Amino acid sequence: MSFVETEEQKSLRAAVAGLGKRHNYMDYVLPKARRGEPLTELWQEAGALGFLGVNLPEEYGGGGAGIYELALVQEEMSSFGAGLLLVVVSPAICGTIIAKYGTPDQKQHWLTRLADGSAIMAFGITEPDAGSNSHKITTTARRDGDEWVLRGSKIYISGVDQADAVLVVSRTEDAATGGLKPALFIVPTDTPGFTATPMAMDIVEPDHQFTLFLDDVRLPADALVGEPDAAIAQLFAGLNPERILGAAMAIGMGRYALDAAVTFAKERQVWKTPIGAHQGIAHPLAQCKIELELAKLMMQKAAVLYDSGDDFGAAEAANMAKYAAAEASIKALDQAIQTHGGAGLTSDYGLASMLGTARIARVAPVSREMILNFVSQHSLGLPKSY
Repeated sequence: MSFVETEEQKSLRAAVAGLGKRHNYMDYVLPKARRGEPLTELWQEAGALGFLGVNLPEEYGGGGAGIYELALVQEEMSSFGAGLLLVVVSPAICGTIIAKYGTPDQKQHWLTRLADGSAIMAFGITEPDAGSNSHKITTTARRDGDEWVLRGSKIYISGVDQADAVLVVSRTEDAATGGLKPALFIVPTDTPGFTATPMAMDIVEPDHQFTLFLDDVRLPADALVGEPDAAIAQLFAGLNPERILGAAMAIGMGRYALDAAVTFAKERQVWKTPIGAHQGIAHPLAQCKIELELAKLMMQKAAVLYDSGDDFGAAEAANMAKYAAAEASIKALDQAIQTHGGAGLTSDYGLASMLGTARIARVAPVSREMILNFVSQHSLGLPKSY
C-alpha cells in the first residue's frame, strides 16, 4: 500500500471535486433536502462521467477499478456536502455482489445500468425484529415449481422511491430455524405483492427511508443471485464495501465542516485578530484535522485490503474505519458549529441541518456498539458478549 495516490487517482479526485463544487451543499443539496427531493441531476451527471461505476468491471461499462476508487469518489463528493447515500448502496453493495456472484445475464442487465447510473438498486436486509442480528432474519424464500415466493418485511431501506429494484436478503424456507443461509433476490419495485411505505424521519435529507412488505412476491428462477443456500461470505461481499463507503461519506462530511470552520475562523474578528488565532479555537480544529486524517488512513487501508482479496483483514479494517470516521465527523461538525457561535445554528451557514445526517454514521450501517463487539471478539480475542 502506498500513501501516495497514483496520477490516475489524483485526476479522478480532481474531476470529482469539480462536480462537487457545481452541486455543493448550500446551493444545491440543502435546498433539495429541505424539499425532500432526490439529487437526481447530481446522480445523472456523476453516472455520465463514469464516477458511479468506477469499481465495476470494464466489460459491463464500469471503470475496472476498485472500492478504493469508489470511496475516493464518495469522500470527495462529501467534502462539498454532496455525498450520495445511494452510492453506498447501488454500486458498492449491490454492484459488488452481482459482479462477484451474479449470472452472465444479471451482470449484463444490471451492471451496465448501475455503472452509468441509469438504474438504481436498493438493498434490503434490516428487519423490525432482527436489527443488527442478521441471523434472526425471518423473510423467507420458498420454491414453487420454477418460481420463488418471498414473504416477510424490511425496515430502514434507503432510496426505494428512486430504485428500479431491491436486492432483498432472505433465507430459504428450510433454513428458517437454523443458521443463516442468506438467499439474495433481485426484486423489481413494480413486482406484485411488493409494497414500500415511507417512514417519517426527523432528518433533513434528500433520500427517504422505507418499510418494505413482501406478501407472497413471486419471482422467476433467474431473480436469485448466487446460490440458494449461500455461504455468509456472499452477503459480506457487499457489507464490507458498505462500511468503507459509509466511512468515506463521514470523512468527507467532516472535511466539509472543518473547511467551513476554518474559513469562518480566518475571517471573523472580535478583538484585534481573527478568532482563529486564539488557541481555544485553533487547537480543537487541529484535533479534528488529525482525527479525520487518521480515520481516512484506516479507510484507505480497508479499501486496499478489500481490493486485494483479504476479506478478514478488510472486515476488521472496514469496521474500524467506519467507527473512527463517524466519531471524527461528528466531532468536526460539532466544533464547526461551536466555532461559528450563534451563526452556526442559522440557515445562512447550513451546519445545524447536517447534524442528523452526521449522527446517522454512529448508527448505520452498523452501530458503534456492534463494531466494538467485533473488535473485542475478533481483534482482541475476548469472549463473545452477546
